[in-house]
Amino acid sequence: MEMKLAENIRLFRKHRRMTQEQLAEVLGVTVGAVHKWETSLSTPELNLIAEMADFFDVSVDVLLGYEMKDNRLKATAERLTQYIRDEDKLGLNEAEKALKRFPHSFDIVYPCAILFMIFGGKDHNEEQLRRASGLLEESLFLLPQNANPKISEIGIYAHMSNVQLMLGRGDQAAEFLKQHNREGIFNDQIGLVLSLFCRKPEEAQPFLSEALVATLNQTIQTVIGKAYAFVLCGDPDSAEKLLLWGLNLAEGLKQPETTGFLDSGCAFLYSILAYVYLKKDCFADAEKSMRKAFALAERFDAAPNYDARSFRFVGGAEGFSLHIMAGSTAKESVAYMISLIGDNALKALWREVSENES
Repeated sequence: MEMKLAENIRLFRKHRRMTQEQLAEVLGVTVGAVHKWETSLSTPELNLIAEMADFFDVSVDVLLGYEMKDNRLKATAERLTQYIRDEDKLGLNEAEKALKRFPHSFDIVYPCAILFMIFGGKDHNEEQLRRASGLLEESLFLLPQNANPKISEIGIYAHMSNVQLMLGRGDQAAEFLKQHNREGIFNDQIGLVLSLFCRKPEEAQPFLSEALVATLNQTIQTVIGKAYAFVLCGDPDSAEKLLLWGLNLAEGLKQPETTGFLDSGCAFLYSILAYVYLKKDCFADAEKSMRKAFALAERFDAAPNYDARSFRFVGGAEGFSLHIMAGSTAKESVAYMISLIGDNALKALWREVSENES
């Protein structure tokens, strides 16, 4: 509900071309009273509001500027989401009212939890953070109602851990994340909490190592997909810059003088870079990139090493492996990706380089 009484008194008075003194005389009040009404310093009594509405020939609702909100569940949930986007603290009041109206609706309880978490963290307000924690637990219970694919159990667990951190409970946050660390989804967060908040670097290292390797592997895939999308959209320059950045990152994480999974990853990146250069009519650069792709793939195939310790910064004790999934060898995998692209010039270049380098 929103009212604009002060603004409307001033508006209707000026519309009638009246001074504050003239309106005060009509209503039998002081000029100071009218001034306070128009500046929201005070509110006229109900009988005076009705008298003004009659004088201005409008309804009381119009004079008040009363705008009733749509308080149905969907509209309320949308407003709560907008308060989150805007980081608007008025959302806390809306949340309290919404929870009273819809205490068992996921679409209400979850955004309310996020609002209390955001402002509880910003203001270091323990009461709001504890409120957020309780609402997040309730959100898990109500999760079967959720129809938003962007919200999941994993995300709620992450929020619950963050609330524990903001409450100064690092050990509890780490243990909570460990309990729900399916397929290493929270490795990065667990490692960060153990290292930065709990001062347990030895315990943090395995989680951080796995997170580093997984992040780079995902980054390589993302760079390949994004670069190819750039080419399809007619922007090979952006594709080139992105691939060079990806190669620089991957090369920087390779163990010197060690064959490893990143050799095959870089081979993929170089083969896509060759495709980009073909699209830019830079044939010499395309051939150079394809030769690098072939050399790296051949190097890996000569001494396959799937151990993640071929990455720098992973450490000597935390051994785990990565595998190429698109072929039995790195060269087969690169050839498979080139066939997916389906560009005849790129296929011809790969065949030429393969025959000349073999």
